[in-house]
Amino acid sequence: MDLPLVYHSDYSFVFPTGHRFPMDKFVRLHDHLRATGALHDDNLHQPQPASRELLCLAHDPGYVNRFCSNGLEVSELRRMGLPWSDALVQRTTRAVGGSLLTAELALQYGLACHLAGGTHHAHYDFASGFCIFNDLAIISRYLLASGKVGRVLIFDCDVHQGDGTARILEDDIDAITVSLHCENNFPARKAASDWDIPLPRRLDDRGYLKVVDDVLGYLLPIYQPDIVLYDAGVDVHQEDALGYLRLTDNGIASRDRMVIEHCLGRGIPVCAVIGGGYSNDREALARRHGLLHHSAAQIWRERALG
Repeated sequence: MDLPLVYHSDYSFVFPTGHRFPMDKFVRLHDHLRATGALHDDNLHQPQPASRELLCLAHDPGYVNRFCSNGLEVSELRRMGLPWSDALVQRTTRAVGGSLLTAELALQYGLACHLAGGTHHAHYDFASGFCIFNDLAIISRYLLASGKVGRVLIFDCDVHQGDGTARILEDDIDAITVSLHCENNFPARKAASDWDIPLPRRLDDRGYLKVVDDVLGYLLPIYQPDIVLYDAGVDVHQEDALGYLRLTDNGIASRDRMVIEHCLGRGIPVCAVIGGGYSNDREALARRHGLLHHSAAQIWRERALG
């Protein structure tokens, strides 16, 4: 058996040309992983859309209904940053279902990766920064409420702080929020995660990887979570349009491998989502996101060989 990967064709749909959000990156990532043999029919898992009940574990029911029925105010749409459509509703709810399926597969097999997810700017009752529903918060509450885990640790390596996740889960003592982010970047008004690690602009591979290693080595023994939700944002890349760090492809691949090995080495399952990444070169962006899946697949094969 190969590494479980989660994807659905709903993730990318026809989108306004020139929009800053790279809606086509998901299908391009899928095609890249297919072409390299990392994804095939035997390890592809396709999710169902998330139910309203699931979404409301972390979101205001009125907000959920307004989004799903095209009832958002103009100011809400502006803050969301995306044009509303039925396809967006289908894509959004399906992607949350995909993150949940990824978490369930991770609990079953120890490691699983999504080809979407990481919508950490979504707040309890409003969308923000291209994020509509917060999959990380929803999954955390679902896993805890269902008794499938006793403690969740969210390790968010997107270049932007996971402000929505931090605010939604601020009173959930068994959901630990950790955010490594560029200090001088969106959002301007930061939330308070359980652990915030603000990074200086232009930080390179070496400096970044030392922080990741130190933070995981310190926090995982303290909390001993039953699962880690890993947001593997690639907007830390030196060529990203919305990030100010200086990581290379090798640096991102090393980060992904480091996170997974820290967790699996302690017997902690890892559910990985792709987080942010922005570039006009969509093929390069897809390959950048694919670093996570290739790193995870390599670790999976190494562990299978003993």
